[in-house]
Amino acid sequence: MSKNSVFRSALGSSVFRSSILAATVAGAALALTGCYVVPHNQYPTAPATVYVPTTPPAPVTFAARLYPSNDLASSYGMVSAVVTNDLNGRGTFSTAINGENFMGEATRSNGNLRTGVANGSGNRGSYINCTYQMNSASLGSGQCKLSNGALFTMHVGS
Repeated sequence: MSKNSVFRSALGSSVFRSSILAATVAGAALALTGCYVVPHNQYPTAPATVYVPTTPPAPVTFAARLYPSNDLASSYGMVSAVVTNDLNGRGTFSTAINGENFMGEATRSNGNLRTGVANGSGNRGSYINCTYQMNSASLGSGQCKLSNGALFTMHVGS
């Protein structure tokens, strides 16, 4: 019997066909052993919330100049002052007049972002009261009155 006839008779046998079928199934199973099914999350998760701390805005400092507007104030000449705005409707006010240092605060008036008052007390017992109106975020004008009656016109900003 030739080799081809042996091969053909073997192909015809049911045992041989069953063996080939079993080998094919075993080979496919072996090839798929590295695969597995992962269930898909059916309920989406909320994205992670990231809290970024914010820093408050830095205070803004303005130079102010007080110009004499009556005879009592003319003896002092032009006076320099400093207004620091904390950007929350409040700030500080300071000046020195005739050797007396005045410290106080500046506050915006009743929700109006343009008008306000600045008051300071001196280290020798005097005081100063100012009212002002801002024309822009950094420029304004107003009037100041010293406790002895000296009057000044105030210019805020440069």
